[in-house]
Formats: sequence, structure tokens, C-alpha cells
Amino acid sequence: MNNTIKKQIELKAPVSRVWRALTDYREFGAWFRVKLDAPFQPGKASRGRITYPGYEHIQWEATVQKMEPERLFSFTWHPYAIDPAVDYSNEPETLVEFRLEPKDGGTVLFLTESGFDAIPKERQFEAFRMNDGGWTEQMTNIERHVQSPA
Repeated sequence: MNNTIKKQIELKAPVSRVWRALTDYREFGAWFRVKLDAPFQPGKASRGRITYPGYEHIQWEATVQKMEPERLFSFTWHPYAIDPAVDYSNEPETLVEFRLEPKDGGTVLFLTESGFDAIPKERQFEAFRMNDGGWTEQMTNIERHVQSPA
């Protein structure tokens, strides 16, 4: 069982544009497909509703960990917590980190989600598998978002 998901993409957009797409709650919601209630703040929970078709019944919640301007945005959450009948609050969370590096006028975006080894054994494989596929799609979504005209 892998403990960490890693993704990387080169974006044809400056670091400032990618940073805004990650940390402005409305922009994040547009490409991530979630309607968030309020701006991101380190140490605070961020809540909203998933808007992705078929998952609209799911409440989105994450706790913002770090916001180091134009360098690092991170949060913790319960991975693949999609069953509204299950209380995931006593489970460990995974750490999601977005790291940005400038490259040739664009940005390399590194995504890491770690901590799957602490997730209950009966959920580990499915949570990892679904989030791995989900992050592949989200990297395409943010690419489309930051490279389209504003």
C-alpha cells in the first residue's frame, strides 16, 4: 500500500495566477468543483458542497494548514469521505500540499497527498485509489482554469 500520492504538471501561467487559483476560495471552487462558504484561512476549517455531478450530496471540509504566498498551500481532510451515513470525524486525516515553482515564465505545480497509512485498513486502498484518480483529473482542471482567458 502506497502512503503518498504525487502529481506534477507544468502550467503555462505565472506563479501568481496559479497561486490565486489555489487560494482564492471562489477560484478554487470553480476548478475543483466545490461551492465553498468562505475564504481560506490557516488554522481554520473550510466547508462547502461538492458540485461535481453525482457527488452533490457530499459536504466538503478541510482544515487549511499553511498558506506561504506563491510557494505552498496545504490542508488536511478525510480522504474519499463520500458516505453521508458514516462519521469520519474520528479517523486520521491526510495532508494535501500544493507546491509552486516558477519555470520559464510558467509554473510547475507539485501535488502531494500523504498519510494514507493511518487511514483505517478497510478504507485505505479505496481512498488511495479514488483520490489518485481524482487528483489526476484535478490537475487537468486547474490547468484548464489557469490557462483560459479570465
